[in-house]
Amino acid sequence: MPDRTVDVSDTRLSHYSQHTAWEPHGRRRHHPSPASLMAAMAAAAKLTAATQSLLLRRSPLLRPQGLRVFRRFAPQRFVRHIASSTSEEAAAKAAAATADTGGPTIFDKIIAKEIPSSIVYEDEKVLAFRDINPQAPVHVLVIPKVRDGLTGIDKAEPRHFEILGQLLYAAKLVAEKEGLAKGFRIVINNGPEGCQSVYHLHLHVLGGRQMAWPAG
Repeated sequence: MPDRTVDVSDTRLSHYSQHTAWEPHGRRRHHPSPASLMAAMAAAAKLTAATQSLLLRRSPLLRPQGLRVFRRFAPQRFVRHIASSTSEEAAAKAAAATADTGGPTIFDKIIAKEIPSSIVYEDEKVLAFRDINPQAPVHVLVIPKVRDGLTGIDKAEPRHFEILGQLLYAAKLVAEKEGLAKGFRIVINNGPEGCQSVYHLHLHVLGGRQMAWPAG
């Protein structure tokens, strides 16, 4: 094998200085070209992104530099969460503007069977049906068939004691029918800051996944 050792004192080799590093004993070590460096950096960036994505999917939380990043706030889901929250807030403000009119709501049409719904439970005074924009694997709305002034829970009066109890009991029956033995959540949104979008009292029954606390 030929000897690659060269004399570094040879001035004819000075043009190599821009592209060649010299190691002890006069042996040449070539630097990679700028294109090779860029390709290597791009590959490293892809590997880093893929690793972070895998960790976000596989681990409940990731702690880069001490920062806690919860799996439910992975980048794509976080963007969808923000967009969904913004639209819900806008809908709540729009609904609040007409809350005091006492006019019929979409729930009245569902009760009258004028528009279709996926009914989970029904009796003489209560109707429960699936939310068309579910926030959990199980998301059911429980409503009184007669509003009787109950546009929101803040409008409850002594005469509403019975129906309020029936709503809660119906929520319990819904949870049983949906197989939520490990737990579930009952939510009542009230007013614009409570993100209420329909001014006809309704309970949300959510389950089928681990709930977080505090709620949003």
